[in-house]
Amino acid sequence: MEVYLDNSATTMSYPEVGELVYKIMCRDYGNPASMHRKGVEAEHYIREAKETLAKILKVNAKEIFFTSGGTESDNLALIGCARANRRSGNHLITTSIEHPAVLNAMRYLEEEEGFRVTYLPVDSKGKMKLEALKEALCPETILVSVMYVNNEVGTVQPVQEAAKIVKEYDPSILFHTDAVQGFGKYHIYPKRMGIDLLTASGHKIHGPKGVGLLYISEKVKVHPIIFGGGHQKNIRSGTENVPGTAGLGLAAKMVYQDMDMKVALMRELKKYFIEGISKIEDTTIHGFTDEGGAPHIISVGIAGVRSEVLLHALEDKGIYVSSGSACSSNHPAVSGVLKGIGAANEYLDATLRFSMSEFTTKEEIDYTLETLYNCIPMLRKYTRH
Repeated sequence: MEVYLDNSATTMSYPEVGELVYKIMCRDYGNPASMHRKGVEAEHYIREAKETLAKILKVNAKEIFFTSGGTESDNLALIGCARANRRSGNHLITTSIEHPAVLNAMRYLEEEEGFRVTYLPVDSKGKMKLEALKEALCPETILVSVMYVNNEVGTVQPVQEAAKIVKEYDPSILFHTDAVQGFGKYHIYPKRMGIDLLTASGHKIHGPKGVGLLYISEKVKVHPIIFGGGHQKNIRSGTENVPGTAGLGLAAKMVYQDMDMKVALMRELKKYFIEGISKIEDTTIHGFTDEGGAPHIISVGIAGVRSEVLLHALEDKGIYVSSGSACSSNHPAVSGVLKGIGAANEYLDATLRFSMSEFTTKEEIDYTLETLYNCIPMLRKYTRH
């Protein structure tokens, strides 16, 4: 039996998305900047995807921009807005457990461009401290970035409350959210929630890899970080990725069909899995087990077995999971998120992330639990103390 429980790293594309991408790559392959019919057909796919995504987010189609993925969208939002709004101040705020695309962009701005960055602490469940946000805001603050769902432990951040605090302090401060793990699992309406910029990615919602979106409110000033032919209103130059963009649009449309039902089923499976894994001694669940956590992410600390060893033991049985986040690289390292939430030392290099999708079944969860029941005691017996 093959069980794929690494959906927070990437998802299988919907077959319909694969068919559409193939069709555009091999038949409707025009450049949307071309003036002939092939170009017009390609431009139609771009426009249709924009309109689909704008409808889902309840924003204007002209506020949707396409990138190469979540990492580029985060970089464009943070670096582009910091540079464009520097005359208003040089202070940026984020949390201490953001995705590396945010944290490393912030460090770059801090170390290379002279911005001052405040990294907000989180509690033991990975939730940001709103009081710390209130204290950090100052007249020099120009941008705040808070992720929607943590990619390692699944904690859902109080984004709407955080944005309200920011906007009440100063409406001109920009608010960005990396919603890569939240888009497709939650109804997110930027204008209603006080979000000025929002990042999402195709391959987390059964769409293609190599394509992402950035919602930029029409009132936001942002400088491009990629220069070229002035595509996408000169915000993001480069020949547009028509197959990827169309695939992203279709995937978003499909993932939001009956989304509440899909999420409810994932929550049932998550609860069932947590009840099962908790029967194993010396295990812990990082983050929330209730609605405070995302429906698809389960971070499990298993004392006495190194995460890499258990990952490969599961792989041998056809079960695919992650040790932390696949977004950094495939080189194991102690998770900054686990450190940030104050996880006990015995779990820092002994934690696996199980992440589901709408295609995950109870039979797959049962097989995974049975495999864990069998291999964890054996691996612990051979672990050096």
